[in-house]
Amino acid sequence: MMAAIAAAENGNTVTLIEQNEKLGKKLFLTGKGRCNLTNACPVEELFDNIVTNPKFLYSAFYDFDNNTTVGFFKDNGLRVKTERGNRVFPASDHSSDVIKALEKKIASLGITVFLKTKMTAIELSEDKIAGVIVRDSQKERKITADAVVLACGGKSYPLTGSDGGAIKLVQDLGIKAVSFEPALVPFECKDRSVCEMQGLSLKNVSLTLLKGKRKLYSGFGEMLFTHFGLSGPLVLSASSYVKEKDYTGDDLYVSLDLKPALSPDELDKRIQRDFADSQNKKFANSLDKLLPSKMITAVIEKSGINPGKKVNVVTRQERQQLCGLLKDFRIQITGNRGFNEAIISRGGVSVSQIDPSTMECKSIKGLYFAGEMIDTDALTGGFNLQIAWSTGHLAGSSIKEE
Repeated sequence: MMAAIAAAENGNTVTLIEQNEKLGKKLFLTGKGRCNLTNACPVEELFDNIVTNPKFLYSAFYDFDNNTTVGFFKDNGLRVKTERGNRVFPASDHSSDVIKALEKKIASLGITVFLKTKMTAIELSEDKIAGVIVRDSQKERKITADAVVLACGGKSYPLTGSDGGAIKLVQDLGIKAVSFEPALVPFECKDRSVCEMQGLSLKNVSLTLLKGKRKLYSGFGEMLFTHFGLSGPLVLSASSYVKEKDYTGDDLYVSLDLKPALSPDELDKRIQRDFADSQNKKFANSLDKLLPSKMITAVIEKSGINPGKKVNVVTRQERQQLCGLLKDFRIQITGNRGFNEAIISRGGVSVSQIDPSTMECKSIKGLYFAGEMIDTDALTGGFNLQIAWSTGHLAGSSIKEE
C-alpha cells in the first residue's frame, strides 16, 4: 500500500494487486489488533533495533523515517498516541483505522485495486520487467507494466496469505534468497515445572540466551510462562537471535536473573532476613515474600533443598545454592512455536541482490522489493512496520516515468 501510494505520487499509473478479499489483512492483526505502527525513538536508534542487515536500511530510513511515518498518517486523518517504550499506536487502538487511512489515500490518488487476485508469474523482456500474470475467480490474464514492486510478506501468519510463495517466483528468476525462519516467536520447553507456571508474568527480569557457553542475547524486561514454555516481549526479542540450527542438540538455554537489582551478596542478606522472620517454618513455606506463589514449587525442586526442612537448619551452602539459582534460573529451550505464532519471519530476498538506494533488483530492471520479503528484520516495538513503510516508500518513489 505504501509503495503504491509513493509510486502514484511520483506520477505513475498504479495497479495494486491483492490476493485477499480486502487490503491490510495482516496489518489488521498487528499489535494484537492495535497496530504498533512505528517507534518514536531518535532516528539513529532505529538501526540499534534491527537484527539482520541494519546497514542495508540506511537509505530507506532516511528517505522515510519514523517521524515521516507519523506525519503521513496524521495528514491522512489518523490520530496517534505514544506509549511506553516509544511505541506509536492509533489513538483509537484499532488497526482498522490505520488501514482506512491508507485506503483513503489510495482512493484519492486514483490507484486501481484488484482484490481476490493472485500473481502467478512475473513477465520479463530481455532482463526488464514486462508485466505480471494474475489469476482471479474468472480467468488468468496478463497485466502489462514497466515496473513491479513485490511486497508479498514473509512466511508468518500464513492464513493471511503471507505464505512465502512469492519467493519461489523470485528464485525462478535466478535471484538469491535466504530461507525463511520464524522470528519474534515464543519458545517451547519440556520442563514440566516451567509449564506448570503458565499464566505467570514476570516484570523487571534479566534474561540471557545461551547456546552452550556462547551468549546469543541478553535483555531486561517482561516475560510470560505458558503451557508450552515461554513468551512475552523479552522472550520474543531473544528468539530473533536464534537460528533454526541452534534448536538442535540440548544446549540451548534461557538463564533468568530473578533479582537483577540485587548483587549475590545483597540477595544472600535478603534471604537471611526472610529466613530469620520464618525460622520455625518449613523451607517450602518461607519463600512467599521472595517469589510469586506460582514459582515457588519450581524453585524448590531446582534448589535441591528438602522442602520439609526447617529454615533454621538450612545450611549456608544450601542458602548459597538458592541464591545462585535465583540469579541463574535455567530453562532448556527445545524449539519454537513456528510460523503460525511468529510475529515475523527472518529471511527473504538477499540484500546482495537489491540496490539499497532504490530497492530495485540489481539483475532485473524495473523489479523492486519491499517489506518482509527482504532479508532484514527487527525487534518488537514498531520497528518491523517501520521497515515496511520505509522500504515501500523508497521502492515506490524510485520508480520514474519511462
